Amino acid sequence: MFYLIISILLSVVLLLNFRLFPRYGVNTFQAIVFNYPVCFLTGYLLMPAGQSFTLDGSQTWTWLALGLGVGFIITFILSGESTQRMGITVTSLANNLSLVVPVCFSLFVFRVGGKTFDGLNYLGLVLALVAVALSTFRKDKGVQGRKRGMNVLLPIAVFLLYGATNTLINYMNIRYIPSADKTVVVTLVMVLGAIMAGLLMLAVRLVQGKEKLEVRSLTAALTLGVPNFLSFYTLLLALSAFGGNGAFVYPLYNIGVILVAALTAALFFHERLSTANKIGLALAVMAIALISWQELAGLGVGA
Repeated sequence: MFYLIISILLSVVLLLNFRLFPRYGVNTFQAIVFNYPVCFLTGYLLMPAGQSFTLDGSQTWTWLALGLGVGFIITFILSGESTQRMGITVTSLANNLSLVVPVCFSLFVFRVGGKTFDGLNYLGLVLALVAVALSTFRKDKGVQGRKRGMNVLLPIAVFLLYGATNTLINYMNIRYIPSADKTVVVTLVMVLGAIMAGLLMLAVRLVQGKEKLEVRSLTAALTLGVPNFLSFYTLLLALSAFGGNGAFVYPLYNIGVILVAALTAALFFHERLSTANKIGLALAVMAIALISWQELAGLGVGA
C-alpha cells in the first residue's frame, strides 16, 4: 500500500506543478519538453539490474512506442493547459476517468479483460461519461462564457487522448510485448519518442521566433520530470506488491488521485466547484468503484 500511496501523491504533484507554473513565470511548454529528458535519465538510473537500454528498430513495438511518445507529449501539454484554465480537480477527473476508453476497447474490440462485466460494471462506464460532462459544466454567458466554453474542450481532449494512448499501450502489450519485465525499457522508448517530438516542436517555435529559451523553465523541468517518471515507477512497484493485480490497484489509484487532487485544489488554491461539478466528482468515484467492484470486494478473477 505504501507504493500505491506514493504513486498517488506524485501524480498529484504533477498537477500542482502545472498549477504553480504561471505564478512563478514558468514557460509550461518548455518545462514539458525538457521534463522528458529528465524522465529518461531518472528511468535509466532505476532500470533493473541486468537490463540495458537499446533501441531495436527491427521490432514493431519500438515504432509503436516511439509513436506513443508523441501522443504522450501532446496529451501532457493539453493536461497542463487544462489544469491552468479549468483547474486541478476537473483535469484529474478527465485524466483518471479516461480508463473507460481502454476498458471498452478491451471488452468489445480486443475481447480480453479477465472477467465478465455485469450490470453494475456497465453502469459504472455510463456514470464515468456523465461525470466527465458534469465536471466540465459551466454556466457563464456572453464573451467570457464563450471563452470558457472553448476551455471546456481541454479536459474533454485530455479524457480522449489519455484514453487513446492507454488503449494503444494495452494493444501493444497484447500483441507485441513478450514479458512484463520489459516494462521499464518499453517506457523509456516511449519517453524517447516524446523527447524527439518535443525538441522538434521547440526547434520549430524557436526558428519562428515564438519561443526563447528560459533558464527558469529548464529548472522547472526537474520538478516535473522526476515525479513524472517516479509516479509510474512506484505504480509498477505497487502492482508487484499486490501480485500484479491491476484490476485491484488501478481503481484505487484512480480514485485516490481524484480525491487527493480535489482536496489539494480546495485547500491550497481555493478552487470552487459548482453543484454540477461536485456531483460529477462524486459520480467519478462511484463510477470507478462500480467498474471494478468485484476486485475491490475481493471477489474478482484477477488482473
